[in-house]
Amino acid sequence: MNGDKAATILLVEDEENLHEALKLNLELENYAVTSAFDGVQALDAIKNEYFNLVILDIMLPEMDGIAVAETIRLTNTELPILMLSAKNTSNDKVLGLKKGADDYLTKPFNLEELLLRIQKLINKNQRLQERSTVGNSYTFGDNIIDFKAQEAVTKYAGKIQLSKKEAMLLKLLIENKNEVVPREKILQSVWGYNVYPTTRTIDNFILNFRKYFEKDSRNPEFFHSVRGVGYKYTE
Repeated sequence: MNGDKAATILLVEDEENLHEALKLNLELENYAVTSAFDGVQALDAIKNEYFNLVILDIMLPEMDGIAVAETIRLTNTELPILMLSAKNTSNDKVLGLKKGADDYLTKPFNLEELLLRIQKLINKNQRLQERSTVGNSYTFGDNIIDFKAQEAVTKYAGKIQLSKKEAMLLKLLIENKNEVVPREKILQSVWGYNVYPTTRTIDNFILNFRKYFEKDSRNPEFFHSVRGVGYKYTE
């Protein structure tokens, strides 16, 4: 790995010998590794830590890897997931990829191939993040949003603690400023593939943004609903 800061990997594997061997080899490559041995531990770790990649075995106790991937994707569409499985049929691979995996490697696997796939996924994700027009904070009007802290300092409502989904939706709209973001894209990016809030739910988020950031919420300057199409941030 290049750079001063080690990439962080969540290793989710319940077979102890394989887990320890993978952890050792990943650390030899200068990755910072956090261990989880079942699906529940994995989701708890993701709630509390930031990771550049998840290595996720399918056959896990408590909650299998497919369910873990689906749950991750409900709130995080960007975190790279590399699935490991002894199942090697086309149907198994398609299911894993459909449920949220970015890559799928069958056991037994070649260590060098695994390391190359890991590096490729992390590098790709870093490039995508670097292309984003919005960093950890954004200023418009007299408002400041800190996406990382999930906070906003606003001219009209003071300091606001944002929910995770509020921060995600704000970032999505701002990254696409002056363009209508279709409802389907919001659903995929903020709520995930398998959760379908009503249009009214998204409208309520937009109403909240108007209360936070607009001088007159009935005549918004920044946050707009485009009937039957989607939502737009303008500047």
